[in-house]
Order: sequence, then C-alpha cells, then structure tokens
Amino acid sequence: MPIASILTAAFYRSGLRSAVFAGAGALAVVAGVASVTATPAAAQSIVGSWSGSGMIIFPSGETERARCRATFRNAGGGLSMHGVCATASVRVSQSASLSRLTSTSYSGEFFNTEFNISGSIRVRLQGNKLNASLNGGGATAQFVLGR
Repeated sequence: MPIASILTAAFYRSGLRSAVFAGAGALAVVAGVASVTATPAAAQSIVGSWSGSGMIIFPSGETERARCRATFRNAGGGLSMHGVCATASVRVSQSASLSRLTSTSYSGEFFNTEFNISGSIRVRLQGNKLNASLNGGGATAQFVLGR
C-alpha cells in the first residue's frame, strides 16, 4: 500500500487499532532524518509530497511494517502535514503541525482524529531522504520517505 504525508504511522492495542502518522509524514514518534537533492534552496524544504516505508514498535515490543504518503505545506510560520499510512491490518490518516528547528530538522505534534491519538513528530532531511520519527499512544515509529 502507498504511504502518504509523513508522517503517519499505524498503532494499535487492545483489539482497537490507533493511528499515528508520521512520515512524511510525514512524519512523529522518534527523531528522524530526511533530505532532498536539488538546488540548495530546495534541499532545505520539505514542502511537497513524500512516500516510503518504515517500522512501528508497539508497547508490547511487537513490530509491524507500514507504508506511508505524506504532504507538507507552508502554514503560517511553520508547516502542516497530512499523512496516510497502511499496514497489513489497518489504514490511517493523520495531521501534524511542525516548526523548523534547523535548515534540515523539524519537530511538532501529530493528531489522529479517528483513534484520538496524539504525540510528537521529528523530521530530518538528509540528501534525497526524509527520516521521520513519531512517538505517541505508547508506540513509536520510524519512516524513511523520498520524493
């Protein structure tokens, strides 16, 4: 399944599946790294669409692979993200608000309305990759996304 706006990861527990996006995410759960190859100005922007995959680690220690698509947009003084992630068992949508920390790193908060789960998201650009980490709902996720 395709992966959207980073930074969305899928989390579940107690028979209920909860979703956390992240990657592109976007990407939020743990610290991440990402980058874009282009002109120097473009290399410092995560604005646009990203897709890729990653791993979710549940509170039990159980893991599940996920694919995600994320779209980042300028929003006021920061960024907004909308992401969709899918595992073998669930597909979830999430949104996030991020602030730029450095020319290649961002952090913020994500929220999944379907499962009422929120948490932190970190994104880092490195070359043509975007690494996103999410932490929320007792689970963590790491995603690597590309353009």
